[in-house]
Formats: sequence, C-alpha cells, structure tokens
Amino acid sequence: MSLLATRALCAFYGDFQALFGIDFRIEVGETVAIIGANGAGKTTFLRALTGVISATTGSTTGEVEFGGRPVLGSRTHALVRGGLAMVPEGRMLFPSLTVEENLRIGAYARRPGPWTLARVYELFPVLRERRHSGATDLSGGQQQMAAIGRALMSNPRLMLCDELSLGLAPVVIRDLYARLGEIAAHGMTLIIVEQDVHQALAVADRFYCFQEGRVSLAGAGRGAADFPAVTAAYFGV
Repeated sequence: MSLLATRALCAFYGDFQALFGIDFRIEVGETVAIIGANGAGKTTFLRALTGVISATTGSTTGEVEFGGRPVLGSRTHALVRGGLAMVPEGRMLFPSLTVEENLRIGAYARRPGPWTLARVYELFPVLRERRHSGATDLSGGQQQMAAIGRALMSNPRLMLCDELSLGLAPVVIRDLYARLGEIAAHGMTLIIVEQDVHQALAVADRFYCFQEGRVSLAGAGRGAADFPAVTAAYFGV
C-alpha cells in the first residue's frame, strides 16, 4: 500500500480548472520529484493534498489516500496531526517570532518521533546560533532551513517541499539539497516540487513531470534529467 496516492485528482479555482485527473503515488521512504515549468500545476497539487484549496475559494474532486485512508477535503490541521507536513513556497515564517519560536510552532500537534529542537539544530547549526533572531532577519538560505526545520518538528510521515531553490544562490541550493539527503537517509518520505530539473532529479527515486495541469511524463529519477524525453515533457514539445 502506498503511503500517499491520488486517483483522477482535479482541482479548480472557481470555474478555472488547474489539475486534470492526476494519478500519483509515493511509497514509504521514497523521494519523489514533481518537475515542470512555472504554472504547470505543481504547487496547486500540493495545495490539493494539504486541504488548502478546499479551505479557500477552490474545490477538488477525485481521490486522495494517505496512510490507507481517504483524506480529500480534510482540514489542514487534521492532516498535520496525521503526519503530513509542508515546506511552503516562500517559506512563510512568522515575522514577529524568533527562529526558535517558529521552530517550536511546528511541534504544536505533539506527534511523537525523532525530530526535536536539538536534532534540528544538529542538522542546521546556524539556526542554533541565530535562534533568538527574528525569522526575517535571516538570509534567504537560513530562512529556508528554518522552514524545513519547522516542518520536521511536526515529526511527519511525509514532507512536501515546494520550490526550495527559489531565489537562492547555487551554493546555498547545493547545501540545502545535501541536508535533504541526510533527512531522507533517516527514513523520511519526501515529495520535492522544483523548476530546477537537474537538482530535483539528482536526489529523486522517481519523478512526475507536470505540464498544464496534467502528468506529461513519469519515470525513474536519478540521472533522468539528461534524457530528451524529460525536456520534451517539461516544455511540451
């Protein structure tokens, strides 16, 4: 049984349809990349999984199962308590709180597990050094570390990472992805949404390419970025 699976998942913003019949699965311990150009439906897919669309002005149809249970339309806080966590595009840290306060908020659901404040600081030592700083006083890369740490503090079964590389320097991106490798090596299941195809496919076991709200290609991950079929699916040529 897959940890998470969707069948014929569609998403709408009012009358506008953004996703068209997405079939997707991820197994326990896998890292799966979702690649695609801007506007391909990647972030919408994550918002549909986490209940954000249904909680705003959108709607979803189809099926989503998480841990063998149907969860389509579930409230976001219930999904977090069930073991789903998201590192959102843009980090969305609380600007009025310190780094450590932002991290502690991630643990509000009190899920048991190995990820504690001490372990997050071990993974990201700079956050320990800056723990009393305001979250928005950090550099972009440090803010992304704090967003990842906040998600880990919920001790998720599945972590969704949306556009981690956005706006960051290449050396910072390489460092972040090295830390993701450490997280995955300890058994975390990861969905990574990226426009940076080479970076995403370098760490993924499998990938799905989205194009105009549909899956245009799916296959094995590592090394696949060099195949012409990936380029064709990405750009729709």
